[in-house]
Amino acid sequence: MIMKSGEHWHCTNVACRCSVFVETTGEIEGSNPRCSCGSVMKKDYFPPVFGEMESVDFPELDLISKVSGRE
Repeated sequence: MIMKSGEHWHCTNVACRCSVFVETTGEIEGSNPRCSCGSVMKKDYFPPVFGEMESVDFPELDLISKVSGRE
């Protein structure tokens, strides 16, 4: 598992809930890292952010419409 700089990891043990901030990128053998309490740690989840797309004007499409008669 590669732990990248800037990532936040948290312990899955509800009683512990330890949090770690990765300062230097590194690689560990196996799966997810383990907390000092022994539980598996997971990366914090950040849902994707969707934005509104701007309309783009393509003059080529206007030309095709004029040529084909579909104005």
